[in-house]
Amino acid sequence: MIHDPIDQPGNTLASATGNPEALPTAPAGAPNVVVIVLDDTGFGQLGCFGSDIETPNLDRLAAGGLRFNNFHVTALCSPTRASLLTGRNHHAVGMGMLADISLGFPGYTARIPESAAGLPRILKDAGWSTMAVGKWHLTPRGERTVAGPFDHWPSGQGFEHYYGFLHGGANCFTPNLVSGHTFIDPPRTYDEGYHLCDDLADQAIRFVQDQKQAAPEKPFFLYYGDIATHAPHHIRPEWAEQYSGRYDDGWDAWRARTFDRQKAIGVVPDDAELSPRPSWVPSWESLDDQSRTLFSRMHEIYAAYLTHADEQIGRVIDFIDRLGQLDNTMIVVMSDNGASAEGGAVGSANEHRFTKDLPESVDEMVESLADLGGPKSYNHYAWGWAWAGNTPFRLWKRYAWLGGTRTPLIVHWPDGIDAEAGAVADAFCHAIDLAPTILDACGITAPTAVDGVDQKPIDGASLSACLADAAAPAPRDTQYFEMLGSRSIYHDGWRATTDHVLDVHRDERDLLEGSRDFATDQWQLFHVASDFAETEDRAEDEPERLQALVDLWWAEAQANQVLPLDDSFLGRLPAVTRPAYPAPPSARYFPGGSQVPDDALPLMLFGFDLRVDIESGPNGPEGVLVSLGDWNSGLALYVVDGHATAAVSLSGDEFCVTSPHQVQLAVQSIGIRYGAPTTFELMIDGEAVAGVELPRGMPNSWQNGGTGLRIGADAGLPVTTGYTPPFPWTGAIDAVHITTPGAQPPPVDEVLRDALRSD
Repeated sequence: MIHDPIDQPGNTLASATGNPEALPTAPAGAPNVVVIVLDDTGFGQLGCFGSDIETPNLDRLAAGGLRFNNFHVTALCSPTRASLLTGRNHHAVGMGMLADISLGFPGYTARIPESAAGLPRILKDAGWSTMAVGKWHLTPRGERTVAGPFDHWPSGQGFEHYYGFLHGGANCFTPNLVSGHTFIDPPRTYDEGYHLCDDLADQAIRFVQDQKQAAPEKPFFLYYGDIATHAPHHIRPEWAEQYSGRYDDGWDAWRARTFDRQKAIGVVPDDAELSPRPSWVPSWESLDDQSRTLFSRMHEIYAAYLTHADEQIGRVIDFIDRLGQLDNTMIVVMSDNGASAEGGAVGSANEHRFTKDLPESVDEMVESLADLGGPKSYNHYAWGWAWAGNTPFRLWKRYAWLGGTRTPLIVHWPDGIDAEAGAVADAFCHAIDLAPTILDACGITAPTAVDGVDQKPIDGASLSACLADAAAPAPRDTQYFEMLGSRSIYHDGWRATTDHVLDVHRDERDLLEGSRDFATDQWQLFHVASDFAETEDRAEDEPERLQALVDLWWAEAQANQVLPLDDSFLGRLPAVTRPAYPAPPSARYFPGGSQVPDDALPLMLFGFDLRVDIESGPNGPEGVLVSLGDWNSGLALYVVDGHATAAVSLSGDEFCVTSPHQVQLAVQSIGIRYGAPTTFELMIDGEAVAGVELPRGMPNSWQNGGTGLRIGADAGLPVTTGYTPPFPWTGAIDAVHITTPGAQPPPVDEVLRDALRSD
């Protein structure tokens, strides 16, 4: 007889006792969290911080929440974002500079370690939906392709949904977009009205809507990395017209008016003094009429860009309000660093020239004045506007002076802020304080271990006391600063800062006053508790206090992996970490699939052969064979009316070579050869049929976030006016071959300028 123990306890569901797994659930009543990070927006550029630039939606958040006028960041993008998301000092999590350059020192790996799990991972594990849109710039160079690894993509850092761009910058009309882990084309073209700010708002709304319709009671964390107001300052002409003539009296007058408004609205103390105009920023009165026309138009475009971005942010806020979620949504708005001066003394019509350290003239830019802000430009304003945008402080992005490190901070949360609506909190705080503040607001304790990895202590402290009372004291009294060799330290109301000048931009090298050598750096001392804009150097009066602060800086530097210091580009070369799978010296590509990102292509800087194996159509060949980048910086090979053309845009300067005879049906390959020193040739079946000598060499990267290699058609903006995308090839393409001289390290100075231009 067969024994069937079916009747034994536990062998059927009816007789078994289960132990359902407890899934993570947020605390009852926990808030949604939205963190909005503006880019290169200075302390004085928002309406609620004294500007006359119209930002009604951000002003509305400020009026219903809190403004912090003593908030600090790291002076550059990737480091600030790492600090914001992890609550740790940027060197302590390997982000001493930009994600684009990984060095073999703990503070500069460009890889946030597993021991520093950040807000998205912690909140996801605690029961929040996590989503990110926009700029990321926390993935090291060499890992920004579909081959991964994805540990430092948004998904690897705890975000469940992502839509945006991995690099530090993007063309607002034709960005290099990523959805999840896939590179995609924008949903519309420029002619169809596309702008990246609109797209990011659309996606943010879509993420929130889908999440709330699927799980209404589940809170969400939305990270909104806006492209604005990073260069290029792209905006449609109709937007800029609202500011026509508003800035004709220049940056001196604008800065003075802004300072007066800052005092009137309480973001600057009544007894504060305005820091003086430095020698390297010319007075507006000293400029000729042509320069004034150009520079005032640059600021009209910038102002419109910011106002447009504000409107898109307002759409997201309004949608959250429509859902009935606004009162219990903690919204944090900040900028990653002060206003940018990377346009130089006269600005730039095409910021790709920054990488090659190429000057631009007022005369040249005035000729293309009508193109500024549009798809034919990659524009950045003159640095006088950056100086004014950081009113009342000195200097700008990249420097440890307040112009680089003190930016606007707004916190809006009606259900969670007891302080008077619209108040100004003056407690010293830093980007590292935001993560603990958000965790505190969510009722979450930072874990001591994640996935079995012990966690680094969080360096920041919660600002919850300030949310309850705007007059509450600062939760910490010490913070160091270092960026590219510029150094500063804050302690208990005092700040010491070096006069070090960075070796980044030609105009700064030539014009800025200060030290170019660490050995000759001079420290200045300011009592910022009573001297808001650092106008009175107390170094000679209080040498002992200054020495104590300098000693404190070195102690903090040792504790946070800041050392070794370096302010040169070439000095970093021996420490550069090569990717595990670097781009090959030669490669073959096939039609179909996504664009190939710039990072994955062979380094074409030192010469290349690009060959396209083709089969022309029965009615004659026509269309784009290969494109890379666009007319701001790009390369293309195409056929029009039977004539093949190889085209290159070197920072907007276009060079084309065309076959003298029509391409016959028997042709099997068309290509481009570029060789030393600057020979650019069109090749048909391996033979040069036309060529030109270029005035300078190829770039290290074509757009540093622009469109990658496309085969058989183009998209977005063309490389040259000789064709209109998509202009698909009418025949067949077998393969594209790119051959280079061999593996050579890229020039670090160009790599870093690329990164800084896009940061």
